[in-house]
Parts: sequence; C-alpha cells; structure tokens
Amino acid sequence: MRIAILSANPNLYSTRRLLEAASQRGHESLVINHLNCQVMIEGGRPSILYEGEELDSFDAIVPRIGASVTDYGCAVVRQFEMMNVFTTGKSQAIMRSRNKLRSLQVLSRAGVGLPKTMFANHPKNGDVTQLIKLVGGPPVVIKLLEGTQGIGVVLAETIKAAKSTIEAFYGLKKNVLVQEFIAEAKGSDVRAFVIGGRVVGAIKRQGVDGDFRSNIHRGGNAVAVQLTAHEEQTAIAAARALGLKVAGVDMLQSDRGPLVLEVNSSPGLEGIEHATETDVASEIIIYIEDKIRTDEGDTVGV
Repeated sequence: MRIAILSANPNLYSTRRLLEAASQRGHESLVINHLNCQVMIEGGRPSILYEGEELDSFDAIVPRIGASVTDYGCAVVRQFEMMNVFTTGKSQAIMRSRNKLRSLQVLSRAGVGLPKTMFANHPKNGDVTQLIKLVGGPPVVIKLLEGTQGIGVVLAETIKAAKSTIEAFYGLKKNVLVQEFIAEAKGSDVRAFVIGGRVVGAIKRQGVDGDFRSNIHRGGNAVAVQLTAHEEQTAIAAARALGLKVAGVDMLQSDRGPLVLEVNSSPGLEGIEHATETDVASEIIIYIEDKIRTDEGDTVGV
C-alpha cells in the first residue's frame, strides 16, 4: 500500500514512528505537509496538488493535523475523502473533536461521564458567580475553547480569581468553559489510546508539583496503567461518539467513575509507547490494513 502521513513536521516522534511502522510492514509511506497542499475542485474530478504535482494512487492517509491549522488541514483531509482515499481520521470527526464545547455536547448526549461544565455568552458579574456555583466551585477550572496541551487552562481558587480570569479572557474576545474541579484526581489523568474500537494501551499522567495540569507537554510524567472495565468502556464510547477511529481519550478518575476531559484526534505516540512499551504506530498501520482489506471497493463518505 501507499500511505501518506499528513504532518507539518517530519521530525516529530509520532510522524517518524508511523513512517517506520509502515515501512517495516512492507508499505510505501511518505510525509505530506498538508499546509503545502492545494485543493483542486472541479466537476467530477477532485484532486490535490503538492509541490506542483498531482497527488494520486494513495491507499490511505494518517492525518496529524495541528490544532492551529484545523480548518485548512481538515479541508485537505476532506479532499482525500472525496478521492475515496481511506483515512484514519475523518475530517468531520476531527473538526468535532477540536471544538471543546461541541465535543462535550456530543459526549453528553452519548451518556459518557463528564465533569460539570458551563458555557455562557459573556456573562455579567452576577451571572459569573452563578456559573461558578452551578459547577460546584470554587475552585473551578476555566478553559479556552481552542486551547491545547494544557495551554489556556486555569485553576481559579476563589470566586474573585475566577471572575478576574473570565473577564480577562472575554476582554481578549475569547470564549471559555467553566468546569468543576475534581479534587480527588490529585493533578493526574488517564489517557487511553483507542484504535478501531479497542484500547491498545493506557497511561496515567501526573502533573508537576504545584500544577494541576497533567499534560506531558507541561512537564508531567507518565506511567503505564491497567484500566478498569468502566474506564475502558468509557474510552471506547467516547471515541465512538465523536466518530474517531484513532483517538487519545483523556479521563479523570473521580469518586463517581471516569470523567472524560477531552478526546484527541491526533494523539502523540511518544508518551504512550515509552511508558507501555507498546508499538502503537504498528497498531495503527495494522488497523489500516484490516480496514482496507475488509472495505475494499467501498466508497468513503464524509
């Protein structure tokens, strides 16, 4: 097979591992910078130009789309879908997962456990106090809708601090979510890596001292963990609800069961591969092989 890894940086660990895994399993693979792709739209013949040449004859793509270029990256993924190229991440599912509010709404409808979360359109002072009380705070967690890797996430210990933070974000014309703080999680979360409806590995991430965020990019560390049956079912249900076949599902371990924080459509491989000693990259390639074998001849919808 010919497999394209859509990535703006060929030197990233995840990109390199996917290339290695595809090559080791006998496939031709290469990195395509989606930001350098040009979408050609004409009647009956969708195509993509890359560095002056038309891209064709690909069997599958693996999107590694950065959050800051979601719209353009998804337009390129969508064009591959129009060309009937298999993708491990549908454009619609990626867009859905990248919008924190939309993804939480979808997960709520699916019955997935979630922290209590409030969203309002530039509330006034009294309304801010009400929002904080409704999620059980303080303390409360305030999140930018478009933040990633722990950026744009603030823990407000008091109502006054929460009001100041919310007002600051609104002053920058940024929308925020106000979310309950799960104290019993103690600054850690669990990431389950889901591929094709099954969990292939899981890690527990612990934040550095003094930081409630557990993101590895913020200096946290990770260790392999065995999920409970409830946690595994929750991770699979969350990925399914958002339509993601490859996903990193981040959960808090709370007194009322697993609570999903976020579902990542381009989860990094480094942390989970090192902590679990699992060849997650090869699991993704095997999933592609199985899907193309079983779906051969089927068209790819959007």
